[in-house]
Amino acid sequence: MVSVGTIAFLAQELMFFAGLFAMYFTSRANGMTTGDWEKQTEYLNVMFGLIITIVLVLSSVTSQMGVFAAERGDVYGLRRWFSVTIGLGVVFLGLVAFEWFEMVSHGVTPQASVYGSVFYIITGFHMAHVTAGIIAFIVVMLRVAKSKFTPAQATAAMATSYYWHFVDVIWIGVFVTLYLVQ
Repeated sequence: MVSVGTIAFLAQELMFFAGLFAMYFTSRANGMTTGDWEKQTEYLNVMFGLIITIVLVLSSVTSQMGVFAAERGDVYGLRRWFSVTIGLGVVFLGLVAFEWFEMVSHGVTPQASVYGSVFYIITGFHMAHVTAGIIAFIVVMLRVAKSKFTPAQATAAMATSYYWHFVDVIWIGVFVTLYLVQ
């Protein structure tokens, strides 16, 4: 069972990202009047963004497989699936970093425009959350390795997976907003 604290934590994270989305749409409404917004968004690679999204969605599946293993008491399955999840999370971070490199090479920087600032703020905060999730998976795996597997560790695996699913859903919103709505 996941605690009320986990739910409250995820709720405040949801409010944080809602603020970022509000910043995006407010900035977009103002940027569309000057014409700068469309110039900046033309460098986004929607297919590459879709690949990034697929990697993160797959990591959510592997995370859930780890939870299923934990619920069965399968420590090796938990480690295997969480290791794959960590790997996919690292791949996701690398792909987003590559996207940043591509955008910078086209002159889309935080200093160049409001769009650049908004793009890097939203994706940067999301990357920070993915990094925190990777660290949480590592902590769960270290706890499992140090002691006999207990129901408390299964609960920690579930809470970490819930956080990861949340980060995944937020990215889907980021992808739709940044890559499709533009």
